[in-house]
Amino acid sequence: MLKRKLYQSVLNWKKKKDKECLLIKGARQIGKTYLIEEIGKNEYQHFIEINFEQRPELRHIFDGDLSVDELVKKISLSIPNARFVEGNTLLLLDEIQSCPQARTSLKFWASDNRYDVIATGSLLGVNYKEVSSFPVGYEKQVMMHSLDFEEFLWAIGVGEDVLDYLKGFLKNYDCVDTSVHNQMMRYLHEYLVVGGMPAVVNKFIETNNFGEVHSEQEKLVQSYLNDIAKYAPNSDKPKARNCFLSLPRQLAKDNTKFRYSVVENGGTARKYGNSLDWLKDANIITFCNNVTTPKFPLIAYLKPEQFRIYANDIGLLVSMYGFDMKKALIEDTLVGDTKGGIYENLVADMLIKRNIPLRYYCREDSSLEIEFLIEKDAAVVPVEVKSKRGKTTSLDTILKHDDVRYGFKFSAGNVGQEGKKISLPFYMIPFVL
Repeated sequence: MLKRKLYQSVLNWKKKKDKECLLIKGARQIGKTYLIEEIGKNEYQHFIEINFEQRPELRHIFDGDLSVDELVKKISLSIPNARFVEGNTLLLLDEIQSCPQARTSLKFWASDNRYDVIATGSLLGVNYKEVSSFPVGYEKQVMMHSLDFEEFLWAIGVGEDVLDYLKGFLKNYDCVDTSVHNQMMRYLHEYLVVGGMPAVVNKFIETNNFGEVHSEQEKLVQSYLNDIAKYAPNSDKPKARNCFLSLPRQLAKDNTKFRYSVVENGGTARKYGNSLDWLKDANIITFCNNVTTPKFPLIAYLKPEQFRIYANDIGLLVSMYGFDMKKALIEDTLVGDTKGGIYENLVADMLIKRNIPLRYYCREDSSLEIEFLIEKDAAVVPVEVKSKRGKTTSLDTILKHDDVRYGFKFSAGNVGQEGKKISLPFYMIPFVL
């Protein structure tokens, strides 16, 4: 089993006496169901699973009376081996977006509080209009992603002792030993091309074959295209597909601001805006909005009409460039604007998986550009991404502001500090943000 951080979070939730139902959201095939199945089998005496897509006939259970006693009765009739024992039963309502009334029922399960209930959903943002009554105050929502870089390191056998050793260099921002730094950069390049989708990571662990990895990623990309064809509104199906397939081209430009003209000559927000929103609601992409000024709170200065989009899994994005891109990234021979866009998405991947909102700063009247702005301790922290050697003119300019305490430069270089500028290798991101 792949070790996931969310496992412990669910155990902490389990220990609470009076608790809401847990609603785990996230894209398809990131491991939501598998994780809860493992918890159900390992941590509970009785585990009951209803997958509304595998067994659509079970949706009828949630028609009519939603009292817990009635629901227990119906579930027991439909699933003969189901056993409900107070205080030691976990019920998983999987792909709950396919049964809106089951979402409504979470209110009654939480109020009753005899049994633990976890729901998972892949397209909740897409199907929200079908829910008759949201269980506000009765569900705790948690966002799950594909494996982050730290979980990837666990999966390939890097122990906590190694990670603790690395964290030690952050105390005084000392250089990491060259041999260790080089090895960590090799791991980072592997993460770039493998990403964090569980099926892909497992294939990489089993085979150490990047060809097998690529084939697995192609299947996943095709499954996303199939989801678009199946679930997107009819008018948005081809447009959402084209927006998704434009991702590699969007990030291959010097300025990675999203342009509808890259999707289609003459493309406009009016034509494609809803399609992009659908991809975001399906947790396939994340928006990164420009701000008018790099000041706290950033949400007050958003420019909704100016944004970039990033894939939520770096490995799937790289696979969309084709197999040869893997070789170029592993061997670190890639040059040009595409390299910059891929490394931007790498940092975005790491921020997304820490549930950090994505913002950037780019003044149209100058060359000043900061790839990411994050908030920490009620202040703005600028983050510059350098995929190649060069000056950090924009970051240096921002750091002259008195209200900016420090900023990060992430690159392939080693650890160091110069005044308010902290330089770190990409692999340190999980430990500092």
